[in-house]
Amino acid sequence: LGNGGSTLHVLQYLEDLYGDQWASFTVLLIHSGGYSQRLPSASALGKIFMALPFGDPVYQMLELKLAMYIDFPRHMKPGILVTCSDDIELYSTEVTETIALDKPGFTALAHPSDLAVGTTHGVFVLDPSSFSGKGGLEYASCHRFLHKPDMGMMRQSGAVCVRGHCSSGNHSDSGMASECVYTDSIFYVDHHTAKQLLMFYKQMGTLCCEIDAYGDFLQALGPGATPHYTKNTSNVTKEDLGLVEVRQQLYSLLRGTALNVIVLNNSQFYHIGTTQEYLFHFTAESKLRFELDLLPVAFSIFPDTAETSHQSSVIQSILEPRCVIGPGSVIEYSRIGPEVSVGKSSIVSGTYINFSVDIPSHCFLSSVTVKINDQVEYVTMVFGVGDDLKKTVKLLSDVHLLQFFGVSLAECLDLWSVEVSDQLFSSGNTRLGLWTARIFPVCSTLSESVRMSLKMLNSVQHMSAFKLSGFRLLSVEEMLAYKDVEDMLKFRKQIYDEICLQRQKEES
Repeated sequence: LGNGGSTLHVLQYLEDLYGDQWASFTVLLIHSGGYSQRLPSASALGKIFMALPFGDPVYQMLELKLAMYIDFPRHMKPGILVTCSDDIELYSTEVTETIALDKPGFTALAHPSDLAVGTTHGVFVLDPSSFSGKGGLEYASCHRFLHKPDMGMMRQSGAVCVRGHCSSGNHSDSGMASECVYTDSIFYVDHHTAKQLLMFYKQMGTLCCEIDAYGDFLQALGPGATPHYTKNTSNVTKEDLGLVEVRQQLYSLLRGTALNVIVLNNSQFYHIGTTQEYLFHFTAESKLRFELDLLPVAFSIFPDTAETSHQSSVIQSILEPRCVIGPGSVIEYSRIGPEVSVGKSSIVSGTYINFSVDIPSHCFLSSVTVKINDQVEYVTMVFGVGDDLKKTVKLLSDVHLLQFFGVSLAECLDLWSVEVSDQLFSSGNTRLGLWTARIFPVCSTLSESVRMSLKMLNSVQHMSAFKLSGFRLLSVEEMLAYKDVEDMLKFRKQIYDEICLQRQKEES
């Protein structure tokens, strides 16, 4: 459905549940995170339940969102506030200034950003007569909205402002950059407009394509909107038949609807939806780490003899004495044994490692419980943190173009004695990529599944054979289809209980 389709689906659900009552509701709608292919440790349970390295017990993204938006409902008319689950908006306003979500149509928050940031976000072309760029908070009107525009597009359309007309924000502190654009984050839809969208959804019957709540709703708004974007499918993950037609219908429906913008000059927008961003914000000396006071060790058992750096992040985990965690690495919801060392800039999530092993640097390791034929089993995915899980090829003969931990996938399959055939990918003959490659062994225990996946990785690093022929193999796509969320939560709860027990002992 995409996040646009799911937004429409939720409107339908609210009406089914509450009838006309929902006309008086103020609703917070958080997209919980899709496939999360760029941060697969959040795929099984959703990015909105991602653990953050602070709080006691730890906060999840959901709690942070509720805390950040706590002031909004008091100044909000009935309608829907739409937000993603992998971004954080921090802002400061004067005591007398309030963010009011009470105008007809759409109202979006805007943040000053570098032009480079603008190319991967939505950008507002503000009506220059409606704002000065001074002060912490200003209400402006938007001429048109650009979705992931290139530099030329931003300049041609008048989206670029001179710095100073847009004070602090996502820019380098060198003082060199004098230009900025205003980028999007969360937006509000008043009830009347939400109702129109719901009518549209009912008329559509079944959606045949992915709709984007940002690109496909917001690009139709403002007096300068044109229907050109409806034919541009360069940013679409998979090009569905009918997408252009649906966009054109949405454009006709929303054309002329106001896009009000609340310019937050003193604000910062953070995105943590990729492995690189996640590692940077949680472990480096990042601005976010400073602003939220993120901790190197949050709600964990961490003996004196375990080694870690101030630049790593341990979240709700149990570390045994003498284990070593390298700088820039994040460990979450895991048990790490005494003979384990984790290299630099790695992510270890939801695992149990009770054997002696050196986990290499830049390694992504995440375990998932699966239920197949009522049997609870375990699979651990392992990748390089820089591997592109979204990349696909069209032909089996092009499998060598995919990279696993910096090595051609064809070479890896050779080392593992896995044949390149139609059976290799769970998606059949379409979308051949790391996401759909059946390469991860199913095991009866959690620690065994970690051991096997690390052996696979070791064989690639040392170019030595490791046969996978005896195992049932799953792709990440299949792991999520078979996931057993209850068992994964049970494992987290055991860690939680053990940490609480240890604390009570220490206090007594």
